[in-house]
Amino acid sequence: MTTAISDIPSMNDRLRVVAGLPEHDAQCLPGRFYTDPDYFRHEVETFLSREWHCLGRADEIPGPGDYFTGQLFDEPLLVVRGDDGAVRVLSNLCRHRGMPLAEGSGSTRRFVCSYHAWSYGRAGELVNAPRMRDKGVTRETCSLPSFPCEVWNGFIYANLDPEARPLAPRLGQLGDLLGHYRTGEMRIVRSFEEEWRTNWKCLVENFMEAYHLSVVHPETLHPYTPTGLSRKSMSDDSFTSYCANYPETAGSRGTGAPGLTEEERRRSTLFCLFPTQIASQAATLLVSFSIQPLAVDRIRVRWTMSTWGDELTQDELEDRIALWHEVNREDREKLERMQRTLASRHAPSGPLAPRDYEGTIWDFYRYLGRQVPPEETPLRAVSAY
Repeated sequence: MTTAISDIPSMNDRLRVVAGLPEHDAQCLPGRFYTDPDYFRHEVETFLSREWHCLGRADEIPGPGDYFTGQLFDEPLLVVRGDDGAVRVLSNLCRHRGMPLAEGSGSTRRFVCSYHAWSYGRAGELVNAPRMRDKGVTRETCSLPSFPCEVWNGFIYANLDPEARPLAPRLGQLGDLLGHYRTGEMRIVRSFEEEWRTNWKCLVENFMEAYHLSVVHPETLHPYTPTGLSRKSMSDDSFTSYCANYPETAGSRGTGAPGLTEEERRRSTLFCLFPTQIASQAATLLVSFSIQPLAVDRIRVRWTMSTWGDELTQDELEDRIALWHEVNREDREKLERMQRTLASRHAPSGPLAPRDYEGTIWDFYRYLGRQVPPEETPLRAVSAY
């Protein structure tokens, strides 16, 4: 199903209605918000391409010249640590003909284009352009463009908007929630990249609701994070969160950082930093997902696993990695099946579960509602799609 451009205002009207509902009356967005390609392009143009997105962890690039590559929408990115120790996000294409300069990850003194051997330093400065001296090619005119970049709690964030508001000043409450875990001091264990055939919002909602835990993950998650023990936690305009509490019968998941309370050790704290970072923070393990929307029904997911010190053995870490792969497989199977049916004219806009189970989705809808332009006419009632 394709929506005419003229339908976008009516869909925005519907989003305002859903986002404006009181929590006890909260309901799901209609299916077309997850399947309409024109509305997806509208999301990208109006807010997704202007928001902060998590690219990975700072200790993935611990030394000068260490780098990894990524992409946000149409922009190929080069994430590199410079000689001054700063993390930078650079454009990953040569200024001559647009050839990518690097792939994957590694460490280098210079980035050398494989097409015509133009080379760039670790801060993106042009170092050499063979046989171009008489063509006006200089460091001032042909160095690599950079994008706004911030490192917060060990996460690397980038924004494609050169005039983006700083991110860190908005994250005080989230910082308080994570403070005892000492998230910024956790060390990277492994990173993975996958493509899922689902809408980006579906994965955000799935990760951030506890309602499905005992149903979809009866053997992987239910023994440690059953639905019934989950509780809604802190939220503000920048994020939402909930606590997946462990039952008394569950064994210890580790001690973690000094200063953690017993309550914090006995739970996983899940949060979404709007719009596309979702993460699970536990005493000894941090798993963070960076969602890159590619199309209305396709996303690239880059996820990292970090741990506290050396408390977990290598075998234990391998077991945790295997567990998360299985959890992801279970979620991915459900979301990809659902994506194939959300275009139905009968795709529901049903009620959300109580706040401890799906209150985070209500927070997410309110975030989405704040991204639509102000209405020019009084809000009219819009029936469910």
